[in-house]
Amino acid sequence: MLRNIGAPRTASAALLVLAFALAGCSGSGSGSNATSNGTAGASAGGNAAGGTVIKIGADLPISGADASDGVPTKLGVELAIIDANKQNLVPGFTLQTDILDDAVNGVHNPSQGAKNVQSFASDDAVLGIVGPFNSNVAKAEIPLTNSLGIALISPATTNPDLTKGPKALELRTTNPQTITFFRVCATDDIQGPVGADYAYNDRHLRKAYLIDDNETYGRGVADAWGAQFISDGGTVLSHDHITKGQQDFHALLTRAAGAAPDVVFYGGVTANGGGLIRKQMSESGIGNVAYFGADGVRNDQFLTDAGATADNVYATVAAVNASTIPAAKQFLTDYQTQFNQPVGSYSAAGYTAAMVLIKAIGLASKADGGKMPTRAEVLSQLRSIKSFQSIMGPFAFDANGDTTNKIISIWGAQKDKWVFLTQRKFAAK
Repeated sequence: MLRNIGAPRTASAALLVLAFALAGCSGSGSGSNATSNGTAGASAGGNAAGGTVIKIGADLPISGADASDGVPTKLGVELAIIDANKQNLVPGFTLQTDILDDAVNGVHNPSQGAKNVQSFASDDAVLGIVGPFNSNVAKAEIPLTNSLGIALISPATTNPDLTKGPKALELRTTNPQTITFFRVCATDDIQGPVGADYAYNDRHLRKAYLIDDNETYGRGVADAWGAQFISDGGTVLSHDHITKGQQDFHALLTRAAGAAPDVVFYGGVTANGGGLIRKQMSESGIGNVAYFGADGVRNDQFLTDAGATADNVYATVAAVNASTIPAAKQFLTDYQTQFNQPVGSYSAAGYTAAMVLIKAIGLASKADGGKMPTRAEVLSQLRSIKSFQSIMGPFAFDANGDTTNKIISIWGAQKDKWVFLTQRKFAAK
């Protein structure tokens, strides 16, 4: 039902070899690598076990087209470190971020993400990781973090198979019953249907043409959106999949125009053509047709790519709009003051993911008499948190590692900006 509202710390030698082999096929360096302790430009201090520095790893796409999502999320993580140090949330320790870019040639890359996880795991001062942003990157990282026994908390990966059902068990190859992956966003089995309901019930659209980028996230959210649209009474005319690196969509869109849809749904990320599809719709005879997407396109890069055609466009985000939550008021003010830019779709989620990890680190250290906790102790605390008071509202992690806060926000594009429209909260029937 939807309602409206305003393990060990080190791995065996064999595992290390396997992990490096998996990651080594990326063919590129890790990109940006930055650290921070809450002071602009600060560099990392000592990281020996038993020291006074605790690091929070962050694996996000912070270069190329994906940066319009990754950088604002990264800034949310950095602000959490600043605030946690000010509040002395882990007494006796200084918190720092260790940020690695998982984009290669401007696009998020699963192999690079796996390589970044191994880099974090080799540093004993890293007690947990915030990230990744993309679901196909998470698919490469979850088997590693599960084997290495290190917490991975995503602010933005929404594919349900990462945490639910037999496919999730297959990802946890070493310890199938042990949850090491968590997320603070809702999932596409909620996000997709919310978007479809909005298209059918609120915008009164009836005939949809589905396109996706053929990646884990994009295909999954398109399937979920389409299934709900049909359930609501709409018709899905066709469902096409684009290819990696494709830039020219005119033939596909001409075919779509012949089917006479009143809405085109794109499942995927801007970096894989989300904005270009919208722009080329106007050149293919369906520029007046509504365009729906999910959180993969609710970013500034989409507006840039779509240009003047970024109108009659709608997108969901698998998280609450922080501006509607009183507890987020100070966060929003501090974010603007610190970084002099507006928040992104998952800035608040990045902050929240870092803060709940820091909460677990603090509890683990306290339980251990103020010592540096182990990664296993941090994981134990994460699993036992019953309610965390966050800037996104109170939540806990369920048995799958998913947040209990299941809110989807809906946005519309108006030429050069995204405008918040409404949000809906999922509640079990």
